[in-house]
Amino acid sequence: MRPLTEDDVRSSFANASPDDLRIVALPTDFLLADWDHLDFFAWRDPRTRGRGYLIVEVEGEPRGVVLRAAEGTSRARSAMCNVCHTMQPADQVAMFTARRAGAAGEHGDSVGTYICTDLSCHENVRLAMPLAPSEVRASVDLRIDGTTRRAVAFVDRVLENAEVRR
Repeated sequence: MRPLTEDDVRSSFANASPDDLRIVALPTDFLLADWDHLDFFAWRDPRTRGRGYLIVEVEGEPRGVVLRAAEGTSRARSAMCNVCHTMQPADQVAMFTARRAGAAGEHGDSVGTYICTDLSCHENVRLAMPLAPSEVRASVDLRIDGTTRRAVAFVDRVLENAEVRR
């Protein structure tokens, strides 16, 4: 992923209202990000509970979405992240929703999926050992490619049928 500035990050959010943009809090380690090893940039807002952000790179341009984590916990013992396809204890995977960009989002439409609670999918796919006994690991390169593809697909679903701001 190409290095992003704070302005790049803020301008990438296509589903954010002006109020959303005003309260975006970058992660504390933003200046230390190793952009060469990031497949996408995702973090939980350190100041606003339940808020997260996901930025992917499409054709050299950052495209981001504001996420909301569902409150509460699952009764399941384990769950799978739909981005990195990692099985984890259920409390480490959460339903995240993103308001659709454009007119659909203004009418309340949203897209949701289960994602690692700490949004660390790009790190999880690089782990050498399976996280669960029944989990089968493909090659790390295939897992990285799949994770990136699924993150981009999620952002594309949020931005579907909306004009992307630049």
